Amino acid sequence: MTGGGLRVFIVEDEVLLQMQLELYLEEAGHSVVGVAASSREALAQAPSAGADIALVDVHLADGPTGIEVGRKLSDQGLPVVFLTANAARLPADFSGAIGVIGKPYTQAALAETLDFLVAAVRQPPPPPPVPDALTLAPAMSTRWHIN
Repeated sequence: MTGGGLRVFIVEDEVLLQMQLELYLEEAGHSVVGVAASSREALAQAPSAGADIALVDVHLADGPTGIEVGRKLSDQGLPVVFLTANAARLPADFSGAIGVIGKPYTQAALAETLDFLVAAVRQPPPPPPVPDALTLAPAMSTRWHIN
């Protein structure tokens, strides 16, 4: 990890949302190192993307497989944050992810969340407070002693 921004791998099947997310990330000083629209693409591309973190939509073009993608990427050591309008679909352990950003999100909320995630990825534990747009996985809240 270098510089102030994160290298982000995006897993999002809705092209307009993916483009908007890329724009938001770049405007906030982060770089997009890969994009995938399906679980197959994500699992094939992620290992060589050189990402610091993956933002993974829960429902992908090839079915509601984002949860499985998130677990596999987390198991490979890549920090994951889910994107979804329905966080209740996540298992209790958040499939090993740091947390979830609720859709729809604003550019300002995403930027604030990414600032928090820089610390979460680079020098855990991140300082509180947790941004409103991010729901931490219970395991992360416990590990980082953040309520």
